[in-house]
Amino acid sequence: MDAVDPKIREEIGRLLPAGWQVSCTVSNEKHDRHAAAVHADVAMIIGTGVDAALLQDAPNLRFVQKLGAGVDNVDPDACRRRNVGVARLQAGNAAQVAEHTLLLMLAALRGLPYFDRRTRAGSWLRAKGRARQRQLAGKTVGIIGLGAIGQAVARRLVGFDVDVVYYDIKRPSEVVERELAVRFCAFEELLSCADVVSLHVPLTAETRNMLDVRHIGLLKPGATVINCARGGLIDEAALHDALERNDVFAAGLDTFDVEPLHSSPLFAREDVVVTPHLAGATLENFVKVFERGLRNIELFLAGQQLPEGELVIGATAGPKP
Repeated sequence: MDAVDPKIREEIGRLLPAGWQVSCTVSNEKHDRHAAAVHADVAMIIGTGVDAALLQDAPNLRFVQKLGAGVDNVDPDACRRRNVGVARLQAGNAAQVAEHTLLLMLAALRGLPYFDRRTRAGSWLRAKGRARQRQLAGKTVGIIGLGAIGQAVARRLVGFDVDVVYYDIKRPSEVVERELAVRFCAFEELLSCADVVSLHVPLTAETRNMLDVRHIGLLKPGATVINCARGGLIDEAALHDALERNDVFAAGLDTFDVEPLHSSPLFAREDVVVTPHLAGATLENFVKVFERGLRNIELFLAGQQLPEGELVIGATAGPKP
């Protein structure tokens, strides 16, 4: 499992079934993650990657439970070769990520970190704030990916006096569109009309760098880009260049192509708000997510069916020999 805060470790100990033991990594360095997996029968992961090298160091591993929806950090072929099952959690943190998405929208539009730092340093930049800040009200928000998280974002935008458009390769029913008060747009049309573009799709071969140089060039002048999904969706160098040219007004980024990321030209920009891939990370939600993960493990070990859509890679189940 990933390195966790001592408070989370306490919660894990409280929630584990009797007789279970947990090994949390002491850091997120590769060698520490591998050391924690050496004797593991099951692994619960957040950001830890599962590849052939880790599986080789974990001969007893039979099942991997992702405490989230995205499994792009798991090598499916390596798991199949080793007969290791893989599961995810559907909509496990939709509400939390949606909250963080709105937080980044507002913080980026208002320049919140910049004005917070300057105010603490003794500068009273009220006049500059009038020229620098933008409001969300009256804007068009474009949601790319209307799954559980995208829909949760749309619901939370009700009351902000915005128009919401969306793009998804799978359109929901007209009933859902009316309920969410959203309108479908083709991908490039959305880019050209949205004042705020928010990404909520998984990272796949098809979506990698979906906001590349060309598509960032199609953004409405002065648009704001929000990413609480996966870093690989955006060409970060192209985004930096667009911010430098003032073609893009601001960005709010919770995810990056390389993580953990300790330095980036984007970090030096006052028009970029960044957080360390923690949009879904609240203490209250971790307890619920961990309990759901434990339930999936118990079902797998008992040879029973997991909730629909959560088993990603099947494997021989049943009690440990």
